[in-house]
Amino acid sequence: MAGSGSLWWLAVVILMVSVSKPAFSNPQTTLLASGCSSENASNPSDFLRKLNASFADLGHQLSGSNKSFATTANPVYAMAQCRNYLSKPDCVACIDAAVLESPSCLIALGATFIYDGCFIRYESYYFYDQITDSINWPLCGERTARKQDVFNTTAKQLLNELLLATPRIKGYFATAKRVSAGGGGATAYAVAQCVETITNSDCKACLTIAYNHMLRNCLPVSADGRAAEVGCFLRYSDTQFFPDNQTTNLQPFLHGGSSGKKKAIIGGVVGGVGIILVLAAIFLWYRQSKNPKASRKGNILGATQFRGSENYKYKDLKAATKDFSEENKLGEGGFGDVYKGKLQNGNVVAVKKLTMISSRAMADFETEVRLITNIHHPNLIRLLGYSGNQEELLLVYEYMANASLDRCLYRQNRGRLNWKQRVDIIFGTARGLSYLHEVCIIHRDIKSSNILLDDDFHPKIAEFGLARLSPKNKSHLTTKFAGTLGYTTPEYAIHGHLLEKVDIYSFGVVILEIISGRRSSEMRVEPVTEYLLVLAWKLYENEEHLELVDTSLDSNEYKAEEVKRMLEIALVCTQSPSNLRPSMSEVMGMLSSIDGSIIQRPQNRPTIITNNFDKRVPAVTATPSNATISLSEFSGR
Repeated sequence: MAGSGSLWWLAVVILMVSVSKPAFSNPQTTLLASGCSSENASNPSDFLRKLNASFADLGHQLSGSNKSFATTANPVYAMAQCRNYLSKPDCVACIDAAVLESPSCLIALGATFIYDGCFIRYESYYFYDQITDSINWPLCGERTARKQDVFNTTAKQLLNELLLATPRIKGYFATAKRVSAGGGGATAYAVAQCVETITNSDCKACLTIAYNHMLRNCLPVSADGRAAEVGCFLRYSDTQFFPDNQTTNLQPFLHGGSSGKKKAIIGGVVGGVGIILVLAAIFLWYRQSKNPKASRKGNILGATQFRGSENYKYKDLKAATKDFSEENKLGEGGFGDVYKGKLQNGNVVAVKKLTMISSRAMADFETEVRLITNIHHPNLIRLLGYSGNQEELLLVYEYMANASLDRCLYRQNRGRLNWKQRVDIIFGTARGLSYLHEVCIIHRDIKSSNILLDDDFHPKIAEFGLARLSPKNKSHLTTKFAGTLGYTTPEYAIHGHLLEKVDIYSFGVVILEIISGRRSSEMRVEPVTEYLLVLAWKLYENEEHLELVDTSLDSNEYKAEEVKRMLEIALVCTQSPSNLRPSMSEVMGMLSSIDGSIIQRPQNRPTIITNNFDKRVPAVTATPSNATISLSEFSGR
């Protein structure tokens, strides 16, 4: 009864969102796609009240001005956008349709609803600079054009012009049409739009991803198609769907034009109040753990500080893991051992156990808790709950049946992954890392052992004990090195410069491991005695890139062009200096590119950082194109 009452109250408030009478002339309210968060509100009535306050704020902004884009964080993060060619009443009508659809997600903490004419999204965390997630929505029409081959050429040309021009236009919106050359009798219409809170480079990357999804799924068989990411929308058709007077002149923006740059909104305050409360709760627990009387209360951390997580009983987790037996041990995490556990309800989980409450362990624990409870993505490991007593802390995660990536590449399960699975792992890891950077989190320890694989070998990034919040696009200087040699970028290992490009370098190394099935730090790869990264550059420069492919793979599984494309992306990510490396949004665009037209070409070899004292490894201070440096040379720094 309480749940139905909450939804009834929600419907009543929704009716108040529209403050002007909508005109249904052409609101384009065809629902294209929707998605709901897997996390539910712990207090449904309070969440619905806050959500409707945000809906009302969005409606007020869109109906009271000429705006077609609005955001609010009062009190739930929400965003609404209309296609600019809609009239104000039609825009409001479209957004109203999206709001009225929201009860389909019940009390989920986030949702997205995409229509032809608009979209609305809300989350319990900051997402305004996010451009992509693990879900994309290419939607292809069932009808073919009268002259499909001619139309395909015309539509591709038009879409490519929109990809180039739209990020340079103020407001990131453009509509255009193109008539086929030579009187072919085909006309294409298209629209491109990005959310206004991202940078122009991210807009281009997002549209490129959407375009490639559309190219793969819709062209050349359909006369109309749409593709949407969380940061952009792209549509083409052989039928006009916007007024003539709304057509954008693209020419001034095709050759440099106005950049239309936007300031990136810094998301370093991810869940700011929640983080403070988590840290305060941990501190109070640490104080109370010294006082047996206080600790008997049993709840070391308030459940409200762990969004969507559960306070498990310590004895239940102890029983589930068979008293943390060696046979149930899965491995060692960032600050403790990890065990497989089977709960009384039959669910299998992974339990991380911290037994030594040192100041360093507490700091790492605080870091992992505050970050992982404020991030939600299908390619990031999910925290299910927690527990503890006076001596031990336990974190409960979803169980990943296929363990870590390194086990499938060069350890116990070597040769288990086919080429398609490896490519999918590269894509999934890139999506997760791109999301982390969008919310301004630098992981600092991206490596194969920190990428876990579920039942279907889908990847999830784990181990956030070393992660750091960082202002977007700004370097941070740290005097304490943290990370893993072989995956670590030289400017961080040597000088302590911490930037998002640190993770991108590590990701490039992981791609090389996935392609080759070899460990990055392995020195002796007979008959060539070189580190994997050095070998990869040499093979690429000699156009012998197929020599890098894991010998356990069937040569019929992969194409030479795809291997070369993945290798180029990996090498671009590992270049020195760091400004030569792409952003993760650009990496996503390159990975999604079908023809390779937007893939950057590697320019400079990186400096190789090792802890190898073998005298055959040259320790030089030459240019980055041939430098290999031992950390022993910098022991005094």
